[in-house]
Amino acid sequence: MGARGLGALLLALAACTVQAQDSLRVGSKRFTESYILGALLAQAAGAEHRPGLGNTAILYEALRSGAIDVYPEYTGTIAREILKTQEDLDLAALNRRLQPLGLAASVPLGFDNSYAVGMLQEKARDLRIERISHLANHPQLRMGLSHEFLGRRDGWPGLREAYGLPQSPRGLDHGLAYEALAAGELDVIDVYKTDAKIERYRINALEDDRHFFPSYAAVLLHRVDAPARFPDAFEAFRKIKIDTRTMVQLNARAEIDKVPFAQVAAEYLGGSAQESRSLWSAVFAPDFGRLLAEHLGLVFGSLAAALLIGVPLGILAARCRLLAQPVLLACGLIQTIPSLALLAFLIPLTGAIGAWPALIALFLYALLPITRNTHAGLAQVPRGLIGAATALGLRKRPVLMNVELPLALPTIMAGVKTSAVINVGTATIAAFIGAGGFGERIAQGLALNDHSVLLAGALPAAGLALAVHAAFELAERSLVRVPR
Repeated sequence: MGARGLGALLLALAACTVQAQDSLRVGSKRFTESYILGALLAQAAGAEHRPGLGNTAILYEALRSGAIDVYPEYTGTIAREILKTQEDLDLAALNRRLQPLGLAASVPLGFDNSYAVGMLQEKARDLRIERISHLANHPQLRMGLSHEFLGRRDGWPGLREAYGLPQSPRGLDHGLAYEALAAGELDVIDVYKTDAKIERYRINALEDDRHFFPSYAAVLLHRVDAPARFPDAFEAFRKIKIDTRTMVQLNARAEIDKVPFAQVAAEYLGGSAQESRSLWSAVFAPDFGRLLAEHLGLVFGSLAAALLIGVPLGILAARCRLLAQPVLLACGLIQTIPSLALLAFLIPLTGAIGAWPALIALFLYALLPITRNTHAGLAQVPRGLIGAATALGLRKRPVLMNVELPLALPTIMAGVKTSAVINVGTATIAAFIGAGGFGERIAQGLALNDHSVLLAGALPAAGLALAVHAAFELAERSLVRVPR
C-alpha cells in the first residue's frame, strides 16, 4: 500500500467516531433553544444527538448527505433560507417544494419563535423608538447582529432594504449580544421572541411595522424517509407540544440558571433536577472520556496522514529546487484560510459533516510545519557528508535514509511537534460541524455565555496541548541522539 492509500486508511479509521447509520441522528444549531430541542428530541426517542452543528446551511447539508435524519427548524427559515422564496407558505406548501430535495417538514412543536430587533427599554424610551422604521432616523446607533442573521435573506440584508436602515452592524455570537447590550457596547441586537433574556435585561422588541419577518413556527425538518424508517421515534415526537411560555422557561433554565441542555430536556420529559456543578465536576463530567477520544482521534489521525504526505513533500522540495517554492507556497497558502471557512468549504465538497471534513482540514493545516521543517532539515545537512557517503559507493536512497534523514531528524521532529500542538487547538473548531472533541463544550459555553462550560472545554484542550508537547519532547530525546 502506498503512502496515499495508507493516509486514506488512517483518515478512515479516525472517522469511525461517526455512529452507525441504522440509528436515528438528531441535529441542532448553535443557539440555546436549538440545543434544548435537539436534546429533548433525542431523549424522547432514544436517539443520538449531534449538537451545535452550526447554521442553517450546515444543517441542511447534513440532512441532504444523510449525516443526520432530523433537526428542529422554523417555517420561515425553511421558506427563506432553504427554498429561497419570499412567499408565506403553510406546511403543505412547504412540503410540496421540499419533496424534490428529499426532505419534509412535519410535527409542529406548538410555538412560534419569530425574529425581532431589540433595544434596552430605557434607551428606546429616551430616543422614542418603538418601531423598526424609527431606526432609520438614528444612524449613530450601534448594531450587533448574530453572524447567521447578517447573511440570511430574512435577516439583515432584507431588513435593511425593507426599512432603509443606514447602520453598519458588527457580527458577534448571539449568546454574547445581551451582555454587550447591557454593558452599553451596543444599542440594537437581533433577538428571538422566546429568548429567556429579553425580560431579564428589560429589552423592547421593536414593532415590525412593515411586517418583514415571516412566521417562524417550530417544526421538525427531516429526510423524507425518516418517519417510515423510525416510526416509533416520530410517534414519540408527535407527543411533544411546547407553548411559547414553556419554551421561554426552558431557555431560562439553560441561560439563566446555567443548567446543562440535556438536563433541561430531561426535566421537561419528567426527569429530576440536578444541583449546580462545580468547575471540577463540569470538566470531568460523564462525557469527558468520549470527548477526549474524539479529540485525540482528530489530532493524531490528521497528524499521521500529514506525516505520510508532508515528509515526502519536504524531501521532494529539497531534492528539486524548482519545486521547492511552489510546494512550500501551496502549503503556506492553506494556512491563510480561516478554519471555519475551510470547514464550510469541505462540507459540500465531501458531502458530509463531522469527522471527515474535520480530519481533512486538520491534515491540511498540519502539512506546512512538517513539509517546511523536512525541507529545512535536509537543506542544513553538510554537503561534505553527502559527498563522502557518495564516495563510499552509496546510492541516493541509502544516503537519504542513513545520512540525511538522521541528521535532519531533530528539525523534522520539531515540525511534527508544532503541527500536533497546533492541531490540538484547531480541533476545537471542528465541534462546530459536529466532529466532537472538547470544542463541543466551548460551543455550548458560547451559546450560553457560561464561563464554567467554556472552561470545562478550554482547560482540557489546553492541558492536552501541554501533554502532547511533553510527549513529543520525550519522543524527540529518545529518537534523536546527540553525538558527544
